[in-house]
Formats: sequence, structure tokens, C-alpha cells
Amino acid sequence: MSHESIVYTIFLVFTGAAVLATAALYARQSLLVAYIALGVLMGPWGLGLTGDPENVSQIAHIGITFLLFLLGLDLQPQDLIRTVRSTTVVTLVSSLAFAALGAVITMAFGFGLRDSLLVGGTMAFSSTIIGLKLLPTTVLHHQRTGEIMISILLLQDLIAIGMLLLLRAAGQGELPVADVAGLLLGPPVLVLAAWALERYLYFPLIRRFDKIREYLFLMAIGWCLGMAQLGVALGLSAEIGAFIGGVALATRPVAAYIAESLRPLRDFFLVLFFFSLGAGFNLSMTGEVLLPAVLLAVAMLVIKPVVFARLLRRTGESPERSKEIGFRLGQLSEFTLLVVVLAASQGVLSERASYLAQLATLLTFIASSYFIVLRFPTPIAISDKLRRD
Repeated sequence: MSHESIVYTIFLVFTGAAVLATAALYARQSLLVAYIALGVLMGPWGLGLTGDPENVSQIAHIGITFLLFLLGLDLQPQDLIRTVRSTTVVTLVSSLAFAALGAVITMAFGFGLRDSLLVGGTMAFSSTIIGLKLLPTTVLHHQRTGEIMISILLLQDLIAIGMLLLLRAAGQGELPVADVAGLLLGPPVLVLAAWALERYLYFPLIRRFDKIREYLFLMAIGWCLGMAQLGVALGLSAEIGAFIGGVALATRPVAAYIAESLRPLRDFFLVLFFFSLGAGFNLSMTGEVLLPAVLLAVAMLVIKPVVFARLLRRTGESPERSKEIGFRLGQLSEFTLLVVVLAASQGVLSERASYLAQLATLLTFIASSYFIVLRFPTPIAISDKLRRD
């Protein structure tokens, strides 16, 4: 991707986003919907004004990394451990239920057993970006809500990483022992490395040069991306690495300053991410998978909130919080897209089944974000009553 095309693409994305975001606000729509629509409009299968959406997607992936890092900054380690313990059963049971439902619906439309099982498996995941970007962080109720959502999403991420390993093994003909070892040993090694580096390297440097704000900013970015890369090196994901890096800093006073400094940078990359989702969808395939995709999307949007709410109530959460979390996790995930695209490239999943899951995911993104913005407090709510930072 040339320098000129990068500049031109960023110009198109953010100028177009400003125009469509204005229209979306007047129409009382979620800004996330505007970004996806812009990608569809300007992407290779729309007006064709941008090049390969994969290039934009790779840049935009940094936004997810920053999002998880900033969320980690708001969580105390002991609170995270306690919450993960209480949500493990919720995550496993809900994942099996959504996978089974997705497989049955897919098979009902004539897809083969392998396609149905793979598509069904991707229905287990909820979107980290939509779930957490639309969550206020300054209200005590939502801080607790965020802890529960993060623990569920992290466990889902580990399941997704396991699926990705199996798909890569299917392409190679065997499951690499090193990848399995990384999945099992990676999390504790990552936590220990984050604790040691923060205690003996990062914080001593911050304490020595804390008067220079530019240095704090650079160290925050370096720490976030460095921990993300360490997570990848250990066989996990950049998102998990960045999140653990954020949690490692959560007990330090500098955490609040870092969080405030990096939010604009996070939002910059997240706009690119949602644009890349729209730009990456092949509109010519829509007609072939529209009906099953709509049914699959509707089923998940209806069933997911109910299942999450009932399971969370069994853990002792209040009915109100359980219901809200269910709706906030009621969509499909960016991991759904990643898994089906990889499966199709490995020849494990048919192209038609891949686009079925992709279209269903985009539909749930649009519907879920729109519903959440209208119904619950969010940072981008149209109503002043519902707007919360």
C-alpha cells in the first residue's frame, strides 16, 4: 500500500465518516452504523474508491488493542480474578447453546454438516468493540457491568483462539504442539511477565520522568503495543496481551492519566475498524445468503440476551443488570468474521457459508448498536438522559 493510497484512504474514511455521522445523528442512528455503511459505500464492491480493505483492517486492528488496554486500566487484578471465576460457567454454557442453535439454523437451509458446525461455532462470540465501546465507565453500576462483560469476552476470546488453532491445523494437516503449549501456558507467563516488567522497569522509569507528559504518552503507547506483541509471541492474541498490560498498571495513580490520553487515539483506529468491516463485504453474495443470514441474525439478537440474562441471574446478579448485559452482548463478534474468513481460506468452509456468517454478523452489529444506543446509557447516545461518559 503506497504512501499516497494511505493518505487518500484516510481522507476518504474520515471525511466520509464526518458526513455520514452527521446524517446518522440527525436520523437518531448509532455512529457505528454510519462507519459500516461508509465502508460498504466506498469499498471495492460499492463505489470502489478504496483499495484492498485488508490493508485498512490491519491498521484498524490497533483500535481493538487500545480498547482492551484502556479497559484493563479500569480493572483491579483481584476484581478481575473474582469475576472470571463467577462467569466461567455462564460463558461455557451460553457458548454451547449459541453454537447449537446456529448449527441447527444453518443446516436447516441446506448447508452441509461441516459448514453448519463451523458457522454455529462462531455464533458463540459477542463483539468486544460494540459491547465495551458503548458502555459508560464513570457510573458505578456500569463499572460492575463492565467487569462482568470483560470476563465473559476474555473467555470467549480464548475459545476463539482455540478454534483458530484448530483451523490452522486443518490447513497444515496436524496440530502444532507449540501452539497448544502456548494456549495453555501463555496466560500465566504473560501475567508474570507483565507484573515483572511493570514493577522493575516501567514504573521506575515513569516515576523518574513523570513531569514530562510527552514521555508518559510515549511510554503508554509503547507499553500497550509491547504487551500486545508479547501476547502474540506467546500464542495468544494482541487484545489479550494489551488487556493484561492495562490490568498490570491499574493499581498505579498514572492509570487515569494514561486512559484519558489514549482515548482519542483509540477512537481514530476504531473508526477505521468499522469502515473496514463494511468495505470487506462482497455485496454480490448478498442475494444468495440474505434469508438465512437474516434469520440467523434475528435468532441471535433475540436468544442471546435471554440466555445471558438467565445465566447471570443464577450467579447472583440483579435482574436489571443481567438483562442489560444480555442486550449489550447480544450481537456476533469480530472473531466470527476472523474465524470464517480463515476457515474459507483454508478450504474448510465453503464460500457461501462464509458470507452467510459475515452478513449475519454485520446485521447484528447494526441492529444491536442501534438498539443499545436508543435503550441504554452510552457515551454516544442521542438522548441527553442516556448519554454517559
